[in-house]
Amino acid sequence: MLGPPYNHTVETPATFFLVGIPGLQSSHLWLAVSLSAMYTTALVGNSIIMMVICMDSTLQEPMFCFLCILAAVDIIMASSVVPKMVSIFSSGHSSISFQACFTQMYFVHAATAVETGLLLAMAFDRCVAICKPLHYKSILTPRVMLGMSVAITIRAVIFMTPLSWMISHLPFCGSHVVPHSYCEHMAVAKLACADPMASCLYSLIGSSIIVGSDVFLISASYILILRAVFGLSSKNAQWKALSTCGSHVGVMALYYLPGMVSIYVAWLGQDSVPLYTQVLLADLYLVIPPTLNPIIYGLRTKQIRKRIWSLLICCVLEHTCECS
Repeated sequence: MLGPPYNHTVETPATFFLVGIPGLQSSHLWLAVSLSAMYTTALVGNSIIMMVICMDSTLQEPMFCFLCILAAVDIIMASSVVPKMVSIFSSGHSSISFQACFTQMYFVHAATAVETGLLLAMAFDRCVAICKPLHYKSILTPRVMLGMSVAITIRAVIFMTPLSWMISHLPFCGSHVVPHSYCEHMAVAKLACADPMASCLYSLIGSSIIVGSDVFLISASYILILRAVFGLSSKNAQWKALSTCGSHVGVMALYYLPGMVSIYVAWLGQDSVPLYTQVLLADLYLVIPPTLNPIIYGLRTKQIRKRIWSLLICCVLEHTCECS
C-alpha cells in the first residue's frame, strides 16, 4: 500500500514512495515472480562466470578479464533495483528513505555508464583479436587493460557526481510519490518544487554523449570485424564469427534501445506514450542484460563452457563418492 504524500514544510523529505508500474498494479505479483526468476539467473550466472575466470589461470586473456568485470557490474546494477522492485510488487512495501533513494540512483546510473564502457572495451578486444591477431598481446597489454578499466570508471564517476549533487540539493516540498519502480532520475526530479531543468538537461546531454560515442565506436569495431570475417576463406569460420557477433549485437541492442528510448520518451513523448510503457522500458534495460550476458558472453564461449562443464562433472563425481 502506498503511504499518504507527506506535507512537511522542510525541503528534504524523510521518505519517498515508489508506485511500481503505474497502471499495471494488477500484474504486480506476476512481475514479482518474473523478476525474481531473472534476478536469480543473473546472480547465479554472473557469479559462476566470475568464479570460473578467477579460478582458471588459462582464462586470463583481456576478453575474459573484461567479461569478469562486466559480470560484477551486472550484479551491482541488478542488485541496486531488483530486490526493491520485488518487494514493491509482492508486498506493496514501497517506501524508500531519501538517502537510500539517491544512493540507488547513483549506483544505477553509474553502473549503466560503466557497462556501456565495458561493452565498448569488449568490442575493441574482439576487433583487435580478429583484425590484428598477431599483434593482439602487444596491443592489449595488462597496462592498457588497467588504463581502460580505470578510464571507464572515472568517466562514470565524473558523469554521475554532478548529477547526484544537483538533484539531491533540489527542494522536495510537495508529493513524495515517485511514479516509478525505482528512483529513476527524471521521475524523482519532476517531484521537486524548484525547476529541475538543469539536472534534466545535464542527464540528457551526458547520456547522449556517452552512449552516442560508445555506440558509434562499437559500430565501427563491428564493421571492421565483419570486413575481416568476410575476407576469410572458410565458410564455417565465417558462420561461427557471424553467429558470435550477432549474439553480441543482440545483447547490446537489448541494453541500449530500451534505455535510450525511455530517456527520450520521458522528454519528448511523455504525453503520447503510456506511463507504464515508459517505466517498463526503464526497468527492462536494467534487468534483461544482466540476465542474458552470462549466457551470451559466457556459455557461448568455448573455453568458459568447457570449464563450467568440467566443474559440474567434478561436483557430481564428488557427490557420488560421498554417497557411496
